[in-house]
Amino acid sequence: MELDELYEYCSSKPYATSGFPFDENLMTFQVGGKIFAMIAIHFWEEGNRNIILKCPPELAQELREEYEDITYGYTMNKKHWNTVYLRGAFSPSQLIEWIDLSYDLVYDTLTRKELINLAKKPL
Repeated sequence: MELDELYEYCSSKPYATSGFPFDENLMTFQVGGKIFAMIAIHFWEEGNRNIILKCPPELAQELREEYEDITYGYTMNKKHWNTVYLRGAFSPSQLIEWIDLSYDLVYDTLTRKELINLAKKPL
């Protein structure tokens, strides 16, 4: 997937927002103010295309063992985050599945109050 396709897909998730809360190079995608995906723009532009996604710990480890293009989440909790390098080893549907999983994991941690506040915002 290309950067614009990733941006569109991540942004299309219900109540998802994007921005650069840390610096001008690290684009994040959030739901309820919590990150579910990150893309380092400067790495992408250098040809090191990757996306950092949240993952259940057991699955995160399995994926790292199965695929050499998946490593621990750079600068994130290595137990819960994976960096997925986009070098052609994965189909777009696999990547979509992992983005959906990451989004769902984060969405499911939102409190009742956070969900009520989200529901007040237009989709």
